[in-house]
Amino acid sequence: MILNTVEMGDGPPLVLLHGLFGAARNWGALQKRLATRHRVLAMDLRNHGDSPRAEGMSHTATARDLAETLRHRGIPRAAVLGHSLGGKVAMALALGHGEMVSRLVVADIAPVRYPPALRGYVAAMRALPLTEGLTRREADAALEAAVPEAGIRAFLVQSLDFAQDPPRWKLGLPEIHAAMPEIEDFSATGRYEGPTLVIAGGRSDYIRAEHHAGFRALFPAARFATIEGAGHWVHAEKPNDFLALVEPFLGERG
Repeated sequence: MILNTVEMGDGPPLVLLHGLFGAARNWGALQKRLATRHRVLAMDLRNHGDSPRAEGMSHTATARDLAETLRHRGIPRAAVLGHSLGGKVAMALALGHGEMVSRLVVADIAPVRYPPALRGYVAAMRALPLTEGLTRREADAALEAAVPEAGIRAFLVQSLDFAQDPPRWKLGLPEIHAAMPEIEDFSATGRYEGPTLVIAGGRSDYIRAEHHAGFRALFPAARFATIEGAGHWVHAEKPNDFLALVEPFLGERG
């Protein structure tokens, strides 16, 4: 599968991978800032954005999509930065195709199985009546019971294409729904010996101290950093602090 890719900049290649229900466009201003020194490729994962739809979303399968897309674009090796679901895909790529990954950045996700906390979001989005004339405000209100956090609802509604009437989801919701057990899990194996930076949000519980040993078993060169005051969307909430960690790491030699 060749993934839809938004590319900008020139220099050493850097891949950006979004989280569940996201898209390449979520990297926005961060991609532009990183593009001053890198050839930055932000990709839509399968069943997201403008990438193809397909059954199955194991992280090893999605990593193969990424590897195929890099080869298609003539990139044999790149730094890879992934947030949340994208972080799991980035880790799977490093473990299964380590020769393609020069450096790895994992943002607020661990190589572990998470509880099924997000399945209600999928159900609510699938249940939303996509009627002619549906407005952003009406969609937000319809999701409120299942998704009480306003910021998360706003993030989800970003994936509704209101240029269509009726609007349509730019997500493969049936495929995502069926694949949630795979998305929640992490079954990739192996070791990646290359430079690895793991960034946690100080207000997030996605990466906990007890996860560090599991990281080191798979990524023996892993180093850990925490951005205080940031939640799960660490790169969006504290972009300057995030770049202050990422840019020096990407610029290191070796």
